[in-house]
Amino acid sequence: MAVSNQPTSPLQPSEPLLAGAAVGSRAQLAGRVVGKGRWAGAWLQSPRLVVGLLLLMVFVVTGIVGPLVVVHPNAFVGPLLAPPSSHFLLGTTQTGQAVLAQLVVSTGGSLEVGFAAGAIATCVSILVGVGGGFLGGRLDEVLALFTNVVLVIPALPLIIIIAAYVHTGGEGAVILVIALTSWAAAARVLRSQTLSVRNRDYVLAARVSGERSWRIVLVEILPNELAVVVSQFIFTVIFAVLTQAGLAFLGLASTNSLTWGTMLYYAENDQALSAGAWWWFVPPGLCIALLGTSLALVNFGLDEVLNPRLRVRGRGGFWSQRLERRERRP
Repeated sequence: MAVSNQPTSPLQPSEPLLAGAAVGSRAQLAGRVVGKGRWAGAWLQSPRLVVGLLLLMVFVVTGIVGPLVVVHPNAFVGPLLAPPSSHFLLGTTQTGQAVLAQLVVSTGGSLEVGFAAGAIATCVSILVGVGGGFLGGRLDEVLALFTNVVLVIPALPLIIIIAAYVHTGGEGAVILVIALTSWAAAARVLRSQTLSVRNRDYVLAARVSGERSWRIVLVEILPNELAVVVSQFIFTVIFAVLTQAGLAFLGLASTNSLTWGTMLYYAENDQALSAGAWWWFVPPGLCIALLGTSLALVNFGLDEVLNPRLRVRGRGGFWSQRLERRERRP
């Protein structure tokens, strides 16, 4: 048997090894593509998520583009308390203002309050819950005690009392009041999950490898708590919209900016219910209900996508199951 006399350098891999590495890299790339496709399919195969996102996009587009299209909501454009017609699709108020224009402008105001309060409350809950649970020690004990104290205090009476004192602060004061009274429940859940996750093998391996604490929290811990963070944000948005509407209806919120709550406040003050002007107070109330429904559907849909226990293994989603049933029919 002939033996080659050419020396083989250990730094130069042979052709089979290169071929194997190429095959492995292609397999990894294919796995990533398949993983992305599965995630995209999971998002599209959840009917609750699709319907909720469509409804939410209608409100978001209306709040952004609507004020540029309709007339000024305070302009006197028609007769007093005119019912819906071809000229005024949602009728007019007691002062001759178009209800449709007020509803469109109020959509942006209510969404602004909801999303701003949700973002602030979510950030506070992450800082207190995840930060305290990850660092541990006396800081964690103090933050946990403070969270429990905030949970004991009734939220709605506290909001009403604080809003009555900061009545002249505008929508910014209402946003801060709602956000600072709705973070504690999620912070407690995030802390308990962080205490469990921080002792996992992959977190300990990241610490041993010399990763920084902020990177461990952002890369290793926080993605495992994404479902709780998303649920906290969505719940706070719904709570903020409802709370602001309630405060505005009671006259405790600023009436300088239009929201669905201020529309109900003016309708109640001008006795729209006694006058039979249903077109004045029904649309904002219906919008509040539809927004809450859309956010609840998004919450349920995201829970199905992010929680592997709720996914159906080995089978497609809702639409795939319907197609399979149709194919099985004779």
